[in-house]
Amino acid sequence: MTDYFEANKRLWDERTLVHEKSAFYDVDSFKKGINSLTPIELAELTTVKGKRLLHLQCHFGLDTLSWARLGAKVTGIDFSEEAIAAAQKLTEELKMDARFLCSNVYELDKNLEGEFDIIFTSYGVVGWLPDLDRWASIIAHFLTKGGTFYLAEFHPVVWMFDNDFEKIKYPYHNYEVIEEEETGTYANRRAPIKNTSFTWNHGLGEVINALINHRMKIEFLHEFPFSPYNCFQNTIKGTDGNFRIKNLENLIPMMYSIKAIKQ
Repeated sequence: MTDYFEANKRLWDERTLVHEKSAFYDVDSFKKGINSLTPIELAELTTVKGKRLLHLQCHFGLDTLSWARLGAKVTGIDFSEEAIAAAQKLTEELKMDARFLCSNVYELDKNLEGEFDIIFTSYGVVGWLPDLDRWASIIAHFLTKGGTFYLAEFHPVVWMFDNDFEKIKYPYHNYEVIEEEETGTYANRRAPIKNTSFTWNHGLGEVINALINHRMKIEFLHEFPFSPYNCFQNTIKGTDGNFRIKNLENLIPMMYSIKAIKQ
């Protein structure tokens, strides 16, 4: 898997340089105090003040620092050196209390010590991981007994479609690596970057059973027919402010959330 991870790391290094300047992430508004978290996770993960929170695959840290603003003692990790450097720079500029570490999720037990009350990860994270059993073992390793794991993620049904949502192109289940040529980025489709990505589709059963197999009790699984972000092609914005695929409005699930407690 090393070659896949290295290719994906190069992709995210390039994306970070675009994302931190993009209107999609709107860093200027964040610096002025806007919280980057969506109403979904804010409603479902409410007790964070004073808690030790580990954010897996944190990109360049806006959500991590948003949790810090809500009183959590945060640590963010990501495998992109550019992303972690941007997160650290932003933390220093805003004079915030947060820690960031560059590490692949699968190697985190070699690079980080301690336990956490909450482990958080969200939006476009699971598909970059080939082995969810190993992922769940890392979560269990760092989560204190009685601690909370929370995931908000795009639904695996979304990843079955081609980019224009005109046809089913990929399997629902994790049969093999998916190799795609990436041009631009969801935050700026005209960005002058081109990379090859390697991803894996994971059905809900695979995600949930991986967590259960590592002593996690599922508190809830929620599914939503919309995306809080305009990060897909061929979308329309609803009166609720969320985004749906044109001609598939409310016909397919677009995201889900899971809350689990370590036993």
